[in-house]
Amino acid sequence: MSAPTGDRARNGGDLVAEALLALGVEHVFGVASVHNLPILDAIRRHNGPHHGITVVNVRHEQGAVHAADGYARVTGRLGVALASTGPGTANTMGGLFEAHFAGSRVLLITGQIESRFYGRAKGYLHEAEQQLTMLRTLTRESWTVRRAEDIADTVVAAGRAAGTGAPRPTAVEIPVDLQYASVPESLTVPGPAPDVHPVPPEDRLRAAADLLAGARRPLIWAGGGVLSGGAWPELRHLVDRLEIPVVTSVQGRGALPEDHPLCLGALVTTPPLREVVESADVVLAVGARFQMYTTDAWRLCLTDKLIHADADTSVFGRTYPPAVALHGDARATLRALDERVATCDAAADWVPGAREAAARAREASLEALGPDHRAIVDVVRRVLPRTGVVVRDSTVPAYAWGDRLLPILAARTSLHPASAAIGPGLPLGIGAAIGSGERTVVIHGDGGIMLSIGELSTLAQADAPVTVCVFNDQGYGVLRDVQRATFDGARNDVDLHTPDFVALAAAMGVRGEKVTDVAGFDRALTRSVAGSGPYLIEIDLTALAPMKRRIGRQRLLS
Repeated sequence: MSAPTGDRARNGGDLVAEALLALGVEHVFGVASVHNLPILDAIRRHNGPHHGITVVNVRHEQGAVHAADGYARVTGRLGVALASTGPGTANTMGGLFEAHFAGSRVLLITGQIESRFYGRAKGYLHEAEQQLTMLRTLTRESWTVRRAEDIADTVVAAGRAAGTGAPRPTAVEIPVDLQYASVPESLTVPGPAPDVHPVPPEDRLRAAADLLAGARRPLIWAGGGVLSGGAWPELRHLVDRLEIPVVTSVQGRGALPEDHPLCLGALVTTPPLREVVESADVVLAVGARFQMYTTDAWRLCLTDKLIHADADTSVFGRTYPPAVALHGDARATLRALDERVATCDAAADWVPGAREAAARAREASLEALGPDHRAIVDVVRRVLPRTGVVVRDSTVPAYAWGDRLLPILAARTSLHPASAAIGPGLPLGIGAAIGSGERTVVIHGDGGIMLSIGELSTLAQADAPVTVCVFNDQGYGVLRDVQRATFDGARNDVDLHTPDFVALAAAMGVRGEKVTDVAGFDRALTRSVAGSGPYLIEIDLTALAPMKRRIGRQRLLS
């Protein structure tokens, strides 16, 4: 089969491009393939001087989905990844796993073999007859297009579904012959659906309002749903008016700036803040799933007067039974509660006591870092603008200080692998930087970055403002700690040969330098943030003063 030549008729690839434009898509992250070339060609042809879609050429399909995920998290918009059928789509599964776990607005568009061979098991190039079944394990919904005329409707429906209610990834596979197929010029492309902001029923809102109004020790628990739902302005208005302190999950960080006087941070299970959380007589949880890490494997005790607000009804009662379940949009729910709670009769010593406990929990945690890691926290926060984005991969510095101690001062500026996977940091950072336009700092380990190392070439080609900080201890530091604590000091399969990361980055077109102390890190980070393009800083983790308390298996569960 060959592509049409001469004057081009409108084809299935055009319908994909038009559908993406109708959805407001401005960036697509993908890998070119014989099974998606008509789509890429159509995207190029539909770009005009004042509108269009930029294709970011990543080096691995898993990285494409991670980048689309990072883009979606910082913008609140649809992140789109493009892959090939068969091995290309199989490569996306790690990215879809993370996007599904994180609840991210991601749409994967992939090719499929020619319709006439689909389902015949004849060994066609990149044949994957169970691809749709595979995709459905990690998406809200996945579709196969059977007629070229249905392409636009299906892509728009998939884009809408990814952001409906609690966000989840979706996928569409399009046989390559339908991408080339001519379609009528009169065929229309549906526009995006109007935003729907469902509000919980009045009786439940009133019950929740009564609980808040009568609370002596009220607390708000802000989860990632506050950010994905764009509800942080409503949260802040409610908090400021009623003077209720706020804790966050790791995914919810930035829902309230952590220098706000009522933000207690994410050290929820760290004494003495843990005692504050457990002594609250009413807790309003918004967009929270109460996952393992945040709740000390659900050993954290919460009041039986729990108000749980979420766009996903399946989370209610899964871990903590709510006294009142509020199913609805986070923004609309918070606004409705704000209108129904006149005052909150909190005890006079509640807020001062909670703030003092949060400060002591933070100080104890910082002290445990030792002088060098504590100083690095200060350097990152001082050098990076408030609106700069921080992405943490699953690595020792992330667990020790990045996930909870590095202050997050703006909404949608804090990203981490919600699934605790290693490796997504770099592509998440690329998507975040392209989506936000802000300097993005990625905190990586030497082991984790090797899973996405090819994306340094993507970073160079995109010239994105990303500073990649590789903390190098020549191995899987987190697993070393677990082994040390669990297997009588045994150390197996966790030590790695690592490359010269600065030289490797230079070979891919990214400037960088290696540092061995805090002063060197300060200078390097300052240089990178003052510049406009990508930069890599390799930090010799073994040269820094050791942490006073290592991670270990139990701390991983807390």
